[in-house]
Amino acid sequence: MNKKKLCVFCGSGKGRGNSYLEMADDVGEFLIGQQWDLVYGGANIGVMGAMANAVLAKGGEVFGVMPKKLAEFEVAHREITALEIVDSMHERKQKMYDLSDGFLALPGGMGTLDELFEILTWSQLKYHRKPIYLWNYRGFFDFLLKHLQHAGGEGFISQEHLSLLMPVEKLAEIHL
Repeated sequence: MNKKKLCVFCGSGKGRGNSYLEMADDVGEFLIGQQWDLVYGGANIGVMGAMANAVLAKGGEVFGVMPKKLAEFEVAHREITALEIVDSMHERKQKMYDLSDGFLALPGGMGTLDELFEILTWSQLKYHRKPIYLWNYRGFFDFLLKHLQHAGGEGFISQEHLSLLMPVEKLAEIHL
């Protein structure tokens, strides 16, 4: 039996203070508790690196996918279970999708939002039916969620499509 894999989109930065790194540790603990493997962007820095290290420290498996250009900046995590170097960001997202049973977005920057919205768009277009979660850690995504509701209220996003993104307040709400 193959273990389930959760793809996590998150920042390569560590954010302000230590709370986001602690959040990354919590995600690692959660994945181990669920006996799920991690799929992520393959970096050894920031929230990404902390999360991967948390999973590895407990004996879990971690699969990273990173474009060659980023790997050349020496941010690739070389200690993970498997690291695949690809040619482009588009190829990265496709490979992460292919490896995963579901998705979780954590706090991060533009890359995190890009990955989240592409996977949401694929679901909207019925390319897949894998679950997509967003951990609204400490209200990080409050304004994004408010904007999406506003776009829905203005007629640009249907309620059906809004429901494709499942915000959670606790990791225990995530199911694959």
